[in-house]
Amino acid sequence: MTFIEADGHRHEVDADIGSSLKQVALDHLVPGILGDCGGTATCGTCHAYVDTEYSGCLEPPSEEEKLTLSGVLAPVTGDSRLTCQVTMSPALDGIVVRLPDVQ
Repeated sequence: MTFIEADGHRHEVDADIGSSLKQVALDHLVPGILGDCGGTATCGTCHAYVDTEYSGCLEPPSEEEKLTLSGVLAPVTGDSRLTCQVTMSPALDGIVVRLPDVQ
C-alpha cells in the first residue's frame, strides 16, 4: 500500500491482512497519522483520504466515525476515513491513502 503525505512524499509499505491502516502507518513510521485514541474512532487524528478506486471495497463509515470526522481540522471529503476504522484486506491490495496537511 502507499501513503502519500500532503507534500507529495510517498511511503510504499507492506500491510498485514487484518491490520488497521492506522496501525500500518504507525508500524512504518509514516508521519501524519497520530492515532491518539488508540483506534476507538474518538479523536480523528488518523484522518486520511482513501483513493476512490478503493471506496467500493470498504465498509461504510459508522455513525461514530462520521461524527468524529465532523470535528477534524482538515477538510472532510467523500474520501475521508479514519484509518483506525479501515482494516487491510486482500481487496485493498495496492490501496493509496493521502494524508491531510494537519491532524
